[in-house]
Amino acid sequence: MNSNEHDDVIEVTDLRRVYGGDGRGGAGRGGEFKAVRGVTFSVARGEVFALLGTNGAGKTSTVELLEGLAPPAAGRVRVLGHDPYTQRAAVRPRIGVMLQEGGFPSELTVAETVRMWAGCTSGARPLDEALALVGLERRARVRVKQLSGGERRRLDLALALLGRPEVLFLDEPTTGLDAEGRRETWELVRQLRDDGTTVLLTTHYLEEAEELADRLAILHEGRIAVSGTLTEVTASQPSRISFALPDGWFVGDLPPLAELGVSGHDTSGRTVRLRTNELQRTATALLVWAERAGVELRGLDVRAASLEEAFLRIAREAAGRQGAADTMTEKEAVA
Repeated sequence: MNSNEHDDVIEVTDLRRVYGGDGRGGAGRGGEFKAVRGVTFSVARGEVFALLGTNGAGKTSTVELLEGLAPPAAGRVRVLGHDPYTQRAAVRPRIGVMLQEGGFPSELTVAETVRMWAGCTSGARPLDEALALVGLERRARVRVKQLSGGERRRLDLALALLGRPEVLFLDEPTTGLDAEGRRETWELVRQLRDDGTTVLLTTHYLEEAEELADRLAILHEGRIAVSGTLTEVTASQPSRISFALPDGWFVGDLPPLAELGVSGHDTSGRTVRLRTNELQRTATALLVWAERAGVELRGLDVRAASLEEAFLRIAREAAGRQGAADTMTEKEAVA
């Protein structure tokens, strides 16, 4: 067993994907769209890695290259030590893929669909086990066309898990599921990870990434804007403390905000909102002051920075850069 088999089971280096032309051209060729523009990351064995991004960021284009559905325009991909496109026969039996939409024959029952898929899968799980994993055992005799959208997503997942994959690709796995179904899917993903399965996940649900991902990357316009653990990704965002002061007390009555580690604040009526990059220090100093002053901080709410805030910051910064570029283009056109 080589070191890659033992450590990183997915390796992506300077990955690029181009649509239009011959799909492998260089910059400047007419009609080309660069969907993936130099992406690099790795995923360790038994890790859940989330790939996030706005619509059109390049998530699905990247995952399709990892699944071996197309060759990259440039760069290197290795899954379980192999090129997933040129060495597909070595990779495909060891991975599971859940696409955004399955496209099953509508007249087949759930059981018939699983049996058909199992006939193409090495070492497939028994039918009952596959359906029980995703909570569809009572729907085995139901035709696919009669399933709800959420049930079809469960069937997608059952088929992805049939071959007991070492690497599992999940593309928007909980779209269409209700809250209970989403939580059950999360628990299954955690169980798979604990059993040693490597999971690469794309999702629009930021809470899903927060719940499941050991590490994550946020894509924008075909590039990775930020990556790391949840703590590392959110570290650049300030934490928040909000509370309401009683009548007769004002922000100016608080200790100097800079001494509390506050980087910014705003007020709305009696409510004060503080931003800080030193949450423990600020919260402790604020509570000590309130205790000594005999002040009740009503509705006290202390929150660490969230993935949503980091995601929105990237989107805002990107929009600002695009706006500046558009303005420059307009000036050049006028000139």
